[in-house]
Amino acid sequence: MDGFINVLKPVGMTSHDVVAWLRRLLNYRKIGHAGTLDPNAAGVLPIALGKGTRLLEYLLNNTKRYRCEIILGIETTTQDLDGEIVARKTVTKEQLEQFPAILGEFRGEIEQIPPMVSAVRVQGKRLYELARQGVSVERTPRRVVISELQLLETCFDRPPYTALFDVECSKGTYIRTLCYDVGIRLGCGASLSRLLRTKSAGFRLSDAWTLEKIKANWEAGKRDFLHSLTGVLSFPVVLVNEEQEQSVRQGKQIPLVETDHDLAEPDVKQLIQIVDAKGLVAIAELLWLKQQFFLQPRKVLR
Repeated sequence: MDGFINVLKPVGMTSHDVVAWLRRLLNYRKIGHAGTLDPNAAGVLPIALGKGTRLLEYLLNNTKRYRCEIILGIETTTQDLDGEIVARKTVTKEQLEQFPAILGEFRGEIEQIPPMVSAVRVQGKRLYELARQGVSVERTPRRVVISELQLLETCFDRPPYTALFDVECSKGTYIRTLCYDVGIRLGCGASLSRLLRTKSAGFRLSDAWTLEKIKANWEAGKRDFLHSLTGVLSFPVVLVNEEQEQSVRQGKQIPLVETDHDLAEPDVKQLIQIVDAKGLVAIAELLWLKQQFFLQPRKVLR
């Protein structure tokens, strides 16, 4: 069983819980996920099965999109409402008026300090493991990119003061930390109160499958929730014949004859999906050698 499932992760389950649930339902062990979602977050969780797990590395670097709710005037140990409240601050009318402009300042490339309750490793230990022991350590700031940031709604008539916004961001962005940093910039503190992932690895919320629907279809003998290996990655596609497929399976370079896709310049690294009539054969790197493009298999799936 090879492919991908666009799962709508419910609130209350960890990403690993979803993987374990699918392993039991499908009676299949080789399952993984692309990008962790916190237990109290919901939304798109790409799941890989079989040979799809070997392609996860190509999905993890994709941008992600979220719908977020921020609550002003509250700071917690985890930067969201799962943690212990450590400060409650008065939110002034001036701060509410400044919020849209200050939120907009976080568009583009920014620096974030990973929260203590996170899976980042410091000196061989996960930060959340140290946090459980009551230990706080210095963390190195990381550069991330907020490519889109759109304020959708504010509820500033009366406390609690909340706002809803959409964000598209690079790998490694902590939305909790984004909310925390906005609160620091405002001067009143803030935390993430709700989070919904609406896009990840090319999968969208509108096409996501609930666990209940997956179970019902599986028990009815349907596998329509399973995406094939082809069509998920965004790399250009090259179709090969039987002779070329044999060479690719042996890890040999093959010349690139033609493709319908635009290719990168010769000095720019580009990955290609090699397919035949049966589906995905390999992921290859495009090489410029002797005034000609060649395909060098990097990950063979047959």
